Amino acid sequence: MVEGIGTIAQFLPVLLILWVANLAQKRRSAGEPYRQLAHTAYALVALIHLPLLLAGLTVLLRQEELPLEGTDLVKSWAWLGWGMVVPTGLGLLMLLRAVRAKAGNVLKIDPDNPLHAVSLSMSLWIPLLLAATLGIGLDTLAMQLEMQNDLTEQPPVSVGLLWLQTALFVLIALIGTGWLTRRSWSATLARLRIVRPSPRDAAIGIGWALGMVPAVMLLEAAAQTLGVGIDADVDALTEQLIGPLIESPWGIVSIGLAAGIGEEALFRGALLPRFGRVYTALLFALLHSNYGITLSTVVVFLLGLMLGWLATRYNTTTAMIAHAVYNSTLALLAVTAVQVLNQQ
Repeated sequence: MVEGIGTIAQFLPVLLILWVANLAQKRRSAGEPYRQLAHTAYALVALIHLPLLLAGLTVLLRQEELPLEGTDLVKSWAWLGWGMVVPTGLGLLMLLRAVRAKAGNVLKIDPDNPLHAVSLSMSLWIPLLLAATLGIGLDTLAMQLEMQNDLTEQPPVSVGLLWLQTALFVLIALIGTGWLTRRSWSATLARLRIVRPSPRDAAIGIGWALGMVPAVMLLEAAAQTLGVGIDADVDALTEQLIGPLIESPWGIVSIGLAAGIGEEALFRGALLPRFGRVYTALLFALLHSNYGITLSTVVVFLLGLMLGWLATRYNTTTAMIAHAVYNSTLALLAVTAVQVLNQQ
């Protein structure tokens, strides 16, 4: 219950900022005064960036006074410090029109669109999450989660929390693309390219998913022959996060469906048409901070590119099906591998 409330509290500022920015864009499209609303949205984003920027600078300036690195608290103060300073600094720069105009040469954004401005600025919070994870350390996080499990006898990610996060991802996608402000429900779904799945959509999504699973396994095998194996810390942290979920059929189904619905609605539905396939896939990979910067991150990036192609070539629903089947298949393979090992 407490974790759910905390999760909702983390998402509420994002929803508020997107709602205000959409109102500003609605006025702009109608030729009405909009700058006051736009500046309000920019100020709300800056109010989140600035404390994190100052915290990062404080860490960098006072590293010698902080507890020793490698303790149970943190692995690298430098990663934490620079991980807050660089993304938040760039995020603040994206609130400047001149900087957005330069970004518009690469991304499909309108530098005068308030919604594009806040979305681009807030996208820098994703690498901040990764840097924080690396700063604390994958092994440290795994150990802390194990201790928490022993104390509370509750998994860090329950099926209920997983679906709550999915619902919030979908809500961000809906609000962000103009639902309740600029677009009707049907127009919002059309913008997200979320459609009722046809037998063709299902067949294409399932087929691509079942093709990606062996392709990824071959990639990992090839990498291991070159001495680039799966990181042990990644395995330990992933086990703490999703291990309890794959102990039940509903958990396995949820791992697939929740990610397929929530992440695809946000990344391929809302962000892809504006940020492009590469930047969207990069954000998608960095969101999976439990992988750190490892071979698994590269795999997720490549998966994001493929899902982006599916969404562009067909629709977001097809990408949702592919993502859901891919995740569930990997979860089933993991369960099967564990059962085989236990029988030996």
